[in-house]
Amino acid sequence: MQITKHKVAAIHYTLTDNQGNVLDSSSGRDPLHYIHGMGNLIPGMEEGLEGKAKGDKFNLKVSPEKGYGVKSDDLMQQVPRSAFGTQQVEVGMQFQTNQGQVLTVTKVGLDSITVDANHPLAGVELNFAVEVMEIRNATEEELAHGHVHGPGGHHH
Repeated sequence: MQITKHKVAAIHYTLTDNQGNVLDSSSGRDPLHYIHGMGNLIPGMEEGLEGKAKGDKFNLKVSPEKGYGVKSDDLMQQVPRSAFGTQQVEVGMQFQTNQGQVLTVTKVGLDSITVDANHPLAGVELNFAVEVMEIRNATEEELAHGHVHGPGGHHH
C-alpha cells in the first residue's frame, strides 16, 4: 500500500534546519499519524510523502514556500509597552492574541515592544529525515472529522 489521498500514515521524523540543529523529532515518542490529503501537514511534507510505502526511509528538503511560508515584514509591528501592563517582557517570549495568533517578542525598547506574527519557522528551509511506519485506509468517521481516531490519533 502507498501513501495516497485519504490513507492514514504513521511516520517517524526528525526535522533539522540547514545548520543541522534538531527543531523537532518523533524519536522516543509514538509515530505521527495523519490523514494524507487533508491538509494536516505542511504542503511540502505531504508532497514528499505521496506514493511512499511502509518501510521507506528518505530525506526531504522543504522550501519556506511549501513549509511555514516566507517571512513577511508586514507581520511585524511595534506595540506600546503599556499594552503589556506591568508584565516583565523579554525577547523570545510568546503571547497569544484573542484571535489565536501567536506573537513572538523580537525587541524590547523603553516605550515600545516589537512583536512578530510570522510562524517561528517562516523563512526556514526544513530538512526532514522520515521513516514510514504504517499505512492504512482512513475510516469514514475519520474522513468526516478530518483527523485520525484511535491509537496515534484523537479519541472521542
